[in-house]
Amino acid sequence: MREASDVERFDLVVIGAGPAGEKGAAQAAYFGKRVAIVEREAEPGGAAVHTGTLPSKTLRETALFLSGYRQMDLYGVTVAIEPHLAVAKLIARKDAVRRSETERIVRNLEAHGVERIRGEARFEDPGTIAIAGGDGARRLSAEAFLIATGSHPFRPPSIPFDDPDVHDSNDILGIERLPSSLAVLGGGVIGCEYASMFAALGVEVHLVEGRGSLLPFLDHEIGERLLAGMTHLGVIPHLNERAEEVGRDADGALTCRLTSGAVVACEEVLVTSGRSGNTAGLHLEAAGVEADARGYVVVDDGFRTATPGIYAAGDVIGFPALASTSMEQARVAVCRAFGFDYKQEVSSLLPYGVYTIPEVSCVGLGEQEADAAGVDAVVGRAFFEDNARGQILGDREGMIKLVFDRTTRKLIGCHCIGERASELVHVGEVAIALGGTVETFIETVFNYPTLGEAYKYAAYDALGRMGPAASAG
Repeated sequence: MREASDVERFDLVVIGAGPAGEKGAAQAAYFGKRVAIVEREAEPGGAAVHTGTLPSKTLRETALFLSGYRQMDLYGVTVAIEPHLAVAKLIARKDAVRRSETERIVRNLEAHGVERIRGEARFEDPGTIAIAGGDGARRLSAEAFLIATGSHPFRPPSIPFDDPDVHDSNDILGIERLPSSLAVLGGGVIGCEYASMFAALGVEVHLVEGRGSLLPFLDHEIGERLLAGMTHLGVIPHLNERAEEVGRDADGALTCRLTSGAVVACEEVLVTSGRSGNTAGLHLEAAGVEADARGYVVVDDGFRTATPGIYAAGDVIGFPALASTSMEQARVAVCRAFGFDYKQEVSSLLPYGVYTIPEVSCVGLGEQEADAAGVDAVVGRAFFEDNARGQILGDREGMIKLVFDRTTRKLIGCHCIGERASELVHVGEVAIALGGTVETFIETVFNYPTLGEAYKYAAYDALGRMGPAASAG
């Protein structure tokens, strides 16, 4: 039997088995390193699999299917949903996807020979962690550590989370029935996604956002189209407003009093006020690792902490907190830790996918960003209502917007809204990465009918403003 005082030696110990932890562990093991991954939960996957990325996106697709949203305008079909049945089907589908993904992660770690250890990890010193619970007490040392413990919803102290009808983005997934009305406090990515999903299911949704626009990191035109699309869906926006008080009135009804004095009565409240790093209990101070006020681990551009040999990646280091970037950060961190001549940088070209209804995705510069950078930008647009596949799908809100540099004629930004936006954006991403020009799209043959064909017509639209290229010689 192993004594708790025994120290087991690994090349790499990863703390947290979410997207960053899984990919970092697999990367090191691929190059022959002995790797252990420690996870406090019964299953790997982290928030991405269990409470965040996949569950919310699965619920979105299920909501679209159950509501008949995509068919209503196209075929005039009206679908009535029994609320208790809808929630049961939503949860069943979410759980099926979760099981499938956790099984994939386990297979991947086993295939790479990564040792999985369940338990709570804490640093004893910069080179040793102790593990409690789960698989029993163990102590591990390593040449390198990767902290990939993720994040959790931030709960403002002014919000009464002890009320069973007030939720954060984790426990909203556990609702047992569809409410008749919902107030979403916070118009960030998570708030907008849940607001549109519940609205598609026929819930009266009030979206309260302190800024004057939704998702200001988006190109302004795309942001305006998103707001219009969500409003068409039934979301009631309250911009330039904050909830000053959430509580029960004299009759016991749940209400949100806004800064304007307006009162929103609702059956349930969802609070989306950002997130905090999962670092409590890690005893970072024992390892000389710094975390900020929100619990995010402080790292340099190589994902190194202040302590040599200790790295961090993923949501636990904060922005951009995307599963896609988290995976890349972890791979780069591990390659730097062991000197692998492989991934040394995370691409500066990062696509953003927002799974609202309508869906939005972007990469590169927006029109306003290009202007602010002093670029002579030329914009081209193509609308799905003018696209054969778009007409078949009944998508009248969709659009591809391309931003070109007039001087070089190169694509510098791609912005998509509508059906499959987060898939379509990758065409633009690759074109930007490879230095594609307006002629690249005009000369490319696209399948017909496809939404992808809109790229060609967005390029033609830009060409009309840009003019033909100057002839050589």
